[in-house]
This record gives sequence, C-alpha cells and structure tokens, in this order.
Amino acid sequence: MKILACTSIRSDYDLMSPLYELLDKDDDIELKLLVSGAHLSRNYGYSVEQIEKDGFNVLLRVETLISSDSAVSRVKTAGNLLLSSVDLINNYQPDLIIYAGDREDVLIYSIMGGYLNIPTAHFFAGDHAPDGYIDNPVRHATSKLSTAHFASLPIHGQRLIDLGENPKRIHVIGNIALDRFVSFTPLPIQELEKSLDLSIFDKGFAIVIFHPITEEKDVASTYFENILLALSNNGIPAYVGYPNVDPGNHSIIEVIQKYESDDNFVFYKNLDRQVFLSLYKNASLLIGNSSSGVCEAASVQIPVVNVGKRQVGRFADENVMFVDGEYEKIDNAIKTVTNDSFSDKLKTLKNSYGDGDSAQKAYNIIKKINFSELLAKPDDPLKSKIL
Repeated sequence: MKILACTSIRSDYDLMSPLYELLDKDDDIELKLLVSGAHLSRNYGYSVEQIEKDGFNVLLRVETLISSDSAVSRVKTAGNLLLSSVDLINNYQPDLIIYAGDREDVLIYSIMGGYLNIPTAHFFAGDHAPDGYIDNPVRHATSKLSTAHFASLPIHGQRLIDLGENPKRIHVIGNIALDRFVSFTPLPIQELEKSLDLSIFDKGFAIVIFHPITEEKDVASTYFENILLALSNNGIPAYVGYPNVDPGNHSIIEVIQKYESDDNFVFYKNLDRQVFLSLYKNASLLIGNSSSGVCEAASVQIPVVNVGKRQVGRFADENVMFVDGEYEKIDNAIKTVTNDSFSDKLKTLKNSYGDGDSAQKAYNIIKKINFSELLAKPDDPLKSKIL
C-alpha cells in the first residue's frame, strides 16, 4: 500500500507524526511525505529539518509559500501547491492521501484526490470554532471532498453526519497529538538548561503561542503585546513562539523584535520536538490562542489562557480560560489561573480528547479499510443518519 502524507507547517506535522511512525514501520506500507509551505522557509524555522531528522522518506519538496502579509498571498500559495504537485501525485498514484486540519492546503489535496480518483483521509475532521474564520468552512469543505474522516470527539463525528457524510466513512479516534504527551519522558532539566537557558526561568515560566486570524488582523499585535506586558508585570517569564504564516504575522514579528532584548522572554522560531515537549511539561502556564491549549494541555494538567476569538466555541476542558485581548482581562486571567485554588482543581483533570492511543487506532483502521470501495460518494445529505 502506497500512502502519501501531506504537511505544510510544523504544527500539523507534529500532530500527525505518531501515526507516520507506525505507518513507516510497516513493511507492507510505502509511506512518503509531500512537504511544502512554511516547512521550507528559513523565516519560519525551516522545520523540514525535523522531518529529515525523524527519518521519513520525502517524495517531494514543494516551494509554495509566498511570504507576504496579505490574504492574496495565502490564496496564491494554495495555487502554487496545486500547480506544483498535481502531476507528481498523478504519476506516483498513491493508494491513499492523508492530511490534517483546516489550512488551505488540505482543501487542495482533497480536490486533487477527488479529480485524480485517489482515496483521501482527512484528520481532525468535524471540529468547529464559531469565530467566522475561513478555517472552519475550509475544514468542512475538505471533509465533503474527502473519502474518509478521522475525528477527535463524538460530537465532531456527529457534525460530519449533519453535513451529510455517511457514518461508515467516520472514525472517532481521539486526538493523535496526545500520543506524544502521554508517552513522552521529558529531557533531564540539565539538558534543557543547556538548550534553552532554562536556569534563568527557575521559578516557573509560561509558553506563549499566538497566531493572527483575519478578523483580528488589525489588533493581533496589540493583543500579543498585551500578553507579554501582562506576563512581565506578573513576574512570569516566558518562552515565546513565532507566529504562523497567516495574514497579520508581520506585525506580531515586529513586536517580537521590539522585545528581543527583554530578559523576561526567550523567542524561538522552531524547537526540536524533544526540547519543545520537555519545555511544555515543565511549564506552569500556556497562553495565546493555539489549539494545543484546547486539545493537549489538559494531558499535562497545566492552566491555559486563550486570548481573542481564535478557538472560542471549541470544546475545552476546565483548565482553559477564554478572554478578550484587552490588557486588564489578560492580566486578571493570569492571576486567576495561577492561583493555588485553580491549580488544585486540575490535579485530577482528565483530557476529554483522548488517552494517548489515537495513532494506533488510526493505524488499525487504515490497515483494515479498503479505501477504494469508498471512493465514490453517492451519499445524499437528506438521508444522513445518527451516529
């Protein structure tokens, strides 16, 4: 069986890599990766190096990213992906194309799979955040074009049925990202100190992951700076990740450049996975608007402050506090989640998104299913059933 896994940014690769490892170890499966987008950009960490370090077979590197701070550049990037990869995918003729999430590239892969008569599998299907951002309709449109769906929660599976998808196409497996969190043993603190100057943050620290969305493009940098100011005023140092490539990222990078000499912060573009997960497991707070806060942080029982509209409306466990981007609200939220009473209630917290065996579940399903039998989609949305 030939499987082509597609990835364009470090976040979707890290989410899916536990499954890639299982597929790659199977002698009956030929797994190859199509790597594009921010993976190949030095400005965003050149995370293709992590893929190479992990030993996966890269079928194709596709230089697609137009590194401009505009909506047009994102559309053109998607067009570059389509034009630059369709002939190779057609020539390679995989038995299955897999992709994850809600970025524009997954829509392109689902379109190519449909027209090239190649089965496709969409991971993290059926999720939804009612923020009006383009990612939601892209995710749902991708599901309508995909052959099979792997969802994190039963409610996500039900949403796919409400979209008219046949239940036989839907597999609720939990969140694959949790596999790493549950099984990973952090690096010794001495190694982290060498890699990250962790000794300067020996009294606890936060991790900041904040990305712009279109609706907040004009205020994203203000929200981001408010996060840094609130952390500093509360005496909480932080490791701060660079933003993704969405419109509005340049203004956030300008704030990073403004605070580069501030001893309270360490800024990074990309971290080795072992280093990042070790950092995550030692953090006392996650703040920003990353899906990691919603889906993964509960597994390590740390509090999360989600700032702005991104992720609002998604299912989250009680470790997550949602706030607007004003300084006072961020400051109050930090004070609340770092209080001992808030921390105490997280000691018995269980992550609703899974228990760390999602990759194995997905692997077993992929091995069992004849995807070619599901390729035709005659399903009538008026006849969808309850899951």
